[in-house]
Amino acid sequence: MIRKFSSCVERQSDTVRHTGFMARLAHDRSGNTLALVAASILPLVGLVGSGIDMGRAYLASSRLQAACDAGVLAARKSLGTEAAVTGKISDKVAADGYKFFNLNFADGNYGTDSRDFTMALESDFAITGQASVNVPTSIMTVFGFDNVPVSVDCQALLSVSDLDVMMVLDVTGSMRHANDGDTLSRMDSMKSVIRDFHAQLETAKNPKSEIRYGFVPYATNVNVGHLLEDSWVTTNWTYQSREIDSEQTTTTPQTVTRNWVAESGTRTPWTTESEYAATYVPPTSGGTGDTGGTTGGYYSCTNSVPSSTWTFANELISSETGTDENGQPTTTEYYRRTSNGTNYRQIISGDKCLIQSSTDTNYVETFESYSYEQTSSTPVYEYKPIASDVTNWRTDLNGCIEERRTSEITDYDNVDITQNLDLDIDTVPTAGDSDTQWRPSNPNAIYARSFDYFGNGSFTPEAVKTTEGFAPTGQWWFSHCPARAQKLAPMTSDEVDTYLATLSPFGATYHDIGMIWGGRLMSPTGLYAAENADGTNGQRARHLIFLTDGQTEPYDLAYGAYGIEGLDRRRWNPSSTLSLADTVEARFGVACAEVKKRNITVWVIAFGTYLNDAMVECAGNGQYFEAANADDLNNAFTSIARSIGDLRLSK
Repeated sequence: MIRKFSSCVERQSDTVRHTGFMARLAHDRSGNTLALVAASILPLVGLVGSGIDMGRAYLASSRLQAACDAGVLAARKSLGTEAAVTGKISDKVAADGYKFFNLNFADGNYGTDSRDFTMALESDFAITGQASVNVPTSIMTVFGFDNVPVSVDCQALLSVSDLDVMMVLDVTGSMRHANDGDTLSRMDSMKSVIRDFHAQLETAKNPKSEIRYGFVPYATNVNVGHLLEDSWVTTNWTYQSREIDSEQTTTTPQTVTRNWVAESGTRTPWTTESEYAATYVPPTSGGTGDTGGTTGGYYSCTNSVPSSTWTFANELISSETGTDENGQPTTTEYYRRTSNGTNYRQIISGDKCLIQSSTDTNYVETFESYSYEQTSSTPVYEYKPIASDVTNWRTDLNGCIEERRTSEITDYDNVDITQNLDLDIDTVPTAGDSDTQWRPSNPNAIYARSFDYFGNGSFTPEAVKTTEGFAPTGQWWFSHCPARAQKLAPMTSDEVDTYLATLSPFGATYHDIGMIWGGRLMSPTGLYAAENADGTNGQRARHLIFLTDGQTEPYDLAYGAYGIEGLDRRRWNPSSTLSLADTVEARFGVACAEVKKRNITVWVIAFGTYLNDAMVECAGNGQYFEAANADDLNNAFTSIARSIGDLRLSK
């Protein structure tokens, strides 16, 4: 007990000592600063550490947002407007998006880990993205925070504002052919791609914007008459034609046999002796280039026929003379014929050849041999330029035109547009001034002087009187008037289908007339300035797509927008230093330059052919394509649609 008590006394003594020390410490102000500093170290470390780590997290977040935006922008740019057709993000599009994301935020940037980036296609064809990383902490790990998760969202939208698209389309005869590897003709492939192109643009269209579409099908000419005001077209024009000068009467002896009557003997019916399979000759394509002519398949018999043993003898019974209703002399001779032997013939029946025979045995028949003088009148034509009244051109003619005043250009670096109004895409014609007006195409009046129906002959500028018939080349394939052009207007998919159904392949290739009228129908300062002015949404974007499947292929015998080149000689003549093809190419270049002066972007597509220098120069860098097949053509149109669109971040 004493020991326990002693212990209690000792502990009590210790407590008294400690209390005394703390009391003295409390009253000793010299030690307070150290205690306060020690107590504040951890809060200060937390405050500074969070600032450093959160600063890094903010920097990573900002950079991650930029990378996310870059990724979806690149993907949406790559996708273009094809989403309206495909409805998905292709592997290539995804790869483009990831590439730009990676370039802007590499794996491990700012010490981050667990980097992730995903994209999705929305119902409005925007591409949304989500990116996330973990930002490891440097100091806050002391407080149990090992990393800061960072996540951002992004979205890119491609929209189309007010836009005009003019499609100048080669519809010549060669468009009926198919490219290697394609199952459809070039014409049908082109129609399919244009339908998809229209769907792409319409889907990407801003609800408040307007897209208008125009079409100029071209071959040797363009069909634009229905788009012209009455005062823009002359009602009197001179054509390379013909008129009857006089008549030439000729008398030709003629003899016919008639009134056959069997008297005696026998003649057997035609009887099949043998048969064999006929040889099938498949259809063939005729001509080259744009001719497009074909011959149908048919069956042919190639075996020989047995030699005939048939003979006959004619006996003159009597004769008499007289006159016909015109007072011309006639002679009638009466004969009796006796025949013997066998005749053979060969006929086609379906896919078989039949060899048949018929035998005469003392077969006697009578007949008449009637001789007379046949009188005929042949017109004598004078072939020359003939002035014609074409007041009713809207109803009587086909809608194609002859171009207004022009001249032969010798220096294409210095073209005087005032002297070559065919290359002037803006000037409105003056009523009554045929120099400034267009002239109705009149193909049925055209004759090429002096060429025959086989194209043999030479150009004869002077008038010719003859009974011969010269070639009516205004009606030949290479003078074909294509389907009607269409001014710029909003179009539904059904309206596009209806229009494309009017296009058919025929005619020769004249690139200049297509470019000229594509520009005229699109220019904001020309014939349709009031319709083509900028809209309420600001400046209207204007794009002209020029598609051809062949090189320039003119014919001096053809009747086109410049008459018959070899006779009318308005822009070219047979003695020109340039060929007709070179002339067309050079004027195409001038027309293209005039179009681009109106702030119109020109795209050129060579479909199933190559781009020549004139086409490349017309389009400019990055705006021309060579499409070997339908897939390439679709890629070209998709690339154009992508460039037309307005790409922007929507959030």
